[in-house]
Amino acid sequence: MSRLDWPAGFERTPESERERNRSFEATLGATTKDLATEMGRMDADEWRGEISNAHTKSNGLPLHNANPDDPGFVLRWTADGEQFAVVCDASPRLRDNVRTVLKWIHETRMRSQQPVQTGDTEFAAARLPPADGDAVAGTATKQPAHEVLGVAPDAPENVVESAARGRKAETHPDNGGDRDEFQRVVEAEEVMLDD
Repeated sequence: MSRLDWPAGFERTPESERERNRSFEATLGATTKDLATEMGRMDADEWRGEISNAHTKSNGLPLHNANPDDPGFVLRWTADGEQFAVVCDASPRLRDNVRTVLKWIHETRMRSQQPVQTGDTEFAAARLPPADGDAVAGTATKQPAHEVLGVAPDAPENVVESAARGRKAETHPDNGGDRDEFQRVVEAEEVMLDD
Protein backbone atom coordinates (compact mmCIF):
# COMPACT_ATOMS: atom_id res chain seq x y z
CA MET A 1 0.00 0.00 0.00
CA SER A 2 1.25 3.49 -0.85
CA ARG A 3 2.24 5.92 1.87
CA LEU A 4 1.50 8.85 -0.43
CA ASP A 5 -0.94 11.25 1.25
CA TRP A 6 -3.25 11.69 -1.75
CA PRO A 7 -5.68 14.59 -1.25
CA ALA A 8 -9.28 13.69 -0.51
CA GLY A 9 -11.56 14.10 -3.50
CA PHE A 10 -8.78 13.50 -6.06
CA GLU A 11 -9.27 10.20 -7.89
CA ARG A 12 -6.33 7.86 -8.40
CA THR A 13 -5.53 6.50 -11.85
CA PRO A 14 -5.78 2.70 -11.82
CA GLU A 15 -2.35 1.16 -12.40
CA SER A 16 -3.61 -0.62 -15.53
CA GLU A 17 -4.64 2.72 -17.08
CA ARG A 18 -1.36 4.58 -16.54
CA GLU A 19 0.27 5.47 -19.83
CA ARG A 20 3.92 6.15 -20.47
CA ASN A 21 4.53 9.69 -21.70
CA ARG A 22 7.00 9.81 -24.55
CA SER A 23 6.98 13.58 -25.11
CA PHE A 24 9.07 14.61 -22.08
CA GLU A 25 12.83 14.47 -22.59
CA ALA A 26 13.94 16.04 -19.28
CA THR A 27 15.42 14.00 -16.45
CA LEU A 28 13.80 13.80 -13.02
CA GLY A 29 16.62 15.97 -11.62
CA ALA A 30 16.08 18.70 -14.23
CA THR A 31 12.32 18.49 -13.78
CA THR A 32 12.46 18.97 -10.01
CA LYS A 33 14.89 21.87 -10.45
CA ASP A 34 12.49 23.51 -12.93
CA LEU A 35 9.54 22.93 -10.58
CA ALA A 36 11.40 24.51 -7.66
CA THR A 37 12.19 27.53 -9.87
CA GLU A 38 8.56 27.79 -10.98
CA MET A 39 7.28 27.62 -7.39
CA GLY A 40 9.75 30.36 -6.49
CA ARG A 41 8.08 32.59 -9.09
CA MET A 42 4.64 32.14 -7.53
CA ASP A 43 3.38 34.11 -4.57
CA ALA A 44 3.01 30.95 -2.48
CA ASP A 45 3.54 31.37 1.26
CA GLU A 46 5.02 27.87 1.39
CA TRP A 47 5.03 24.77 -0.79
CA ARG A 48 5.99 21.12 -0.65
CA GLY A 49 6.14 18.15 -3.00
CA GLU A 50 5.34 14.60 -1.95
CA ILE A 51 6.08 11.12 -3.21
CA SER A 52 5.37 7.76 -1.61
CA ASN A 53 8.79 7.26 -0.05
CA ALA A 54 11.31 9.36 1.87
CA HIS A 55 13.83 9.58 -1.00
CA THR A 56 13.27 13.35 -1.24
CA LYS A 57 14.91 16.73 -0.84
CA SER A 58 13.98 18.93 2.13
CA ASN A 59 11.19 20.55 0.06
CA GLY A 60 9.63 17.14 -0.59
CA LEU A 61 10.65 16.99 -4.25
CA PRO A 62 12.06 13.62 -5.28
CA LEU A 63 15.80 13.13 -5.54
CA HIS A 64 17.12 12.57 -9.07
CA ASN A 65 17.25 8.80 -8.53
CA ALA A 66 13.97 8.35 -6.62
CA ASN A 67 12.05 5.29 -7.77
CA PRO A 68 9.06 4.73 -5.47
CA ASP A 69 6.62 1.85 -5.97
CA ASP A 70 3.81 4.41 -6.35
CA PRO A 71 4.69 6.89 -9.15
CA GLY A 72 2.09 9.44 -7.99
CA PHE A 73 3.16 13.00 -7.20
CA VAL A 74 1.42 15.60 -5.04
CA LEU A 75 2.34 19.29 -4.93
CA ARG A 76 0.80 21.38 -2.13
CA TRP A 77 1.10 25.06 -1.40
CA THR A 78 -0.52 27.82 0.58
CA ALA A 79 -1.20 31.35 -0.61
CA ASP A 80 -3.10 34.07 1.23
CA GLY A 81 -4.22 31.58 3.89
CA GLU A 82 -5.72 29.13 1.39
CA GLN A 83 -4.40 25.66 0.60
CA PHE A 84 -3.91 24.26 -2.88
CA ALA A 85 -2.88 20.91 -4.32
CA VAL A 86 -2.14 19.52 -7.77
CA VAL A 87 -1.67 15.78 -8.27
CA CYS A 88 -0.71 13.43 -11.06
CA ASP A 89 -0.40 9.67 -11.30
CA ALA A 90 -1.40 9.21 -14.95
CA SER A 91 1.99 7.79 -15.90
CA PRO A 92 3.79 4.73 -14.51
CA ARG A 93 6.93 6.93 -14.26
CA LEU A 94 7.42 9.43 -11.44
CA ARG A 95 9.39 11.74 -13.71
CA ASP A 96 6.49 12.08 -16.13
CA ASN A 97 4.00 12.78 -13.33
CA VAL A 98 6.24 15.48 -11.82
CA ARG A 99 6.78 16.96 -15.30
CA THR A 100 3.02 17.06 -15.94
CA VAL A 101 2.47 18.94 -12.66
CA LEU A 102 5.30 21.34 -13.60
CA LYS A 103 3.69 22.01 -16.98
CA TRP A 104 0.29 22.67 -15.37
CA ILE A 105 1.79 25.04 -12.77
CA HIS A 106 3.79 26.90 -15.42
CA GLU A 107 0.90 27.27 -17.85
CA THR A 108 -1.49 28.36 -15.11
CA ARG A 109 0.99 30.89 -13.72
CA MET A 110 1.56 32.27 -17.22
CA ARG A 111 -2.20 32.79 -17.62
CA SER A 112 -2.09 34.97 -14.52
CA GLN A 113 0.36 37.26 -16.36
CA GLN A 114 -2.25 38.09 -19.02
CA PRO A 115 -4.29 41.32 -18.69
CA VAL A 116 -7.54 39.37 -18.37
CA GLN A 117 -9.94 39.50 -15.46
CA THR A 118 -11.63 36.35 -14.19
CA GLY A 119 -14.04 35.66 -11.36
CA ASP A 120 -11.34 33.92 -9.31
CA THR A 121 -7.63 33.21 -9.34
CA GLU A 122 -6.14 31.07 -12.08
CA PHE A 123 -5.29 28.48 -9.42
CA ALA A 124 -8.88 28.22 -8.11
CA ALA A 125 -9.17 24.72 -9.59
CA ALA A 126 -6.39 23.56 -7.25
CA ARG A 127 -7.87 25.09 -4.09
CA LEU A 128 -8.54 22.58 -1.31
CA PRO A 129 -11.69 22.83 0.80
CA PRO A 130 -11.35 24.44 4.25
CA ALA A 131 -10.48 22.00 7.00
CA ASP A 132 -11.06 21.35 10.65
CA GLY A 133 -9.46 23.79 13.11
CA ASP A 134 -7.67 20.95 14.90
CA ALA A 135 -6.33 19.43 11.72
CA VAL A 136 -2.63 18.94 11.23
CA ALA A 137 -1.05 21.27 8.67
CA GLY A 138 0.82 19.79 5.75
CA THR A 139 -1.70 17.08 4.96
CA ALA A 140 -4.26 17.32 2.25
CA THR A 141 -6.77 15.29 4.17
CA LYS A 142 -6.29 17.47 7.24
CA GLN A 143 -6.56 14.52 9.59
CA PRO A 144 -7.54 15.69 13.08
CA ALA A 145 -4.63 15.74 15.52
CA HIS A 146 -6.20 13.17 17.86
CA GLU A 147 -6.52 10.70 14.96
CA VAL A 148 -2.86 11.14 14.01
CA LEU A 149 -1.92 10.24 17.60
CA GLY A 150 -4.61 7.59 18.03
CA VAL A 151 -6.14 9.18 21.14
CA ALA A 152 -9.55 10.55 22.11
CA PRO A 153 -10.25 14.20 21.17
CA ASP A 154 -10.37 15.09 24.88
CA ALA A 155 -7.41 12.93 25.98
CA PRO A 156 -5.51 14.20 29.02
CA GLU A 157 -2.05 15.71 28.55
CA ASN A 158 -0.18 12.65 29.86
CA VAL A 159 -2.02 10.35 27.42
CA VAL A 160 -1.26 12.70 24.51
CA GLU A 161 2.42 12.87 25.47
CA SER A 162 2.69 9.10 25.83
CA ALA A 163 0.95 8.44 22.50
CA ALA A 164 3.10 11.06 20.77
CA ARG A 165 6.28 9.57 22.21
CA GLY A 166 5.33 6.13 20.87
CA ARG A 167 4.31 7.44 17.43
CA LYS A 168 7.49 9.52 17.16
CA ALA A 169 9.58 6.43 17.91
CA GLU A 170 7.68 4.50 15.19
CA THR A 171 7.92 7.21 12.54
CA HIS A 172 11.35 8.75 13.26
CA PRO A 173 13.50 8.79 10.09
CA ASP A 174 16.51 7.48 12.06
CA ASN A 175 14.46 4.35 12.79
CA GLY A 176 13.47 3.86 9.15
CA GLY A 177 10.28 5.91 9.44
CA ASP A 178 8.92 8.55 7.09
CA ARG A 179 10.06 12.13 7.72
CA ASP A 180 6.71 13.63 6.70
CA GLU A 181 4.74 11.26 8.94
CA PHE A 182 7.10 12.06 11.82
CA GLN A 183 6.45 15.79 11.27
CA ARG A 184 2.69 15.16 11.28
CA VAL A 185 3.03 13.45 14.66
CA VAL A 186 5.06 16.37 16.07
CA GLU A 187 2.46 18.85 14.79
CA ALA A 188 -0.41 16.75 16.12
CA GLU A 189 1.17 16.69 19.57
CA GLU A 190 1.56 20.47 19.49
CA VAL A 191 -2.06 20.94 18.45
CA MET A 192 -3.35 18.60 21.18
CA LEU A 193 -1.21 20.18 23.92
CA ASP A 194 -2.15 23.73 22.89
CA ASP A 195 -5.86 23.03 23.51
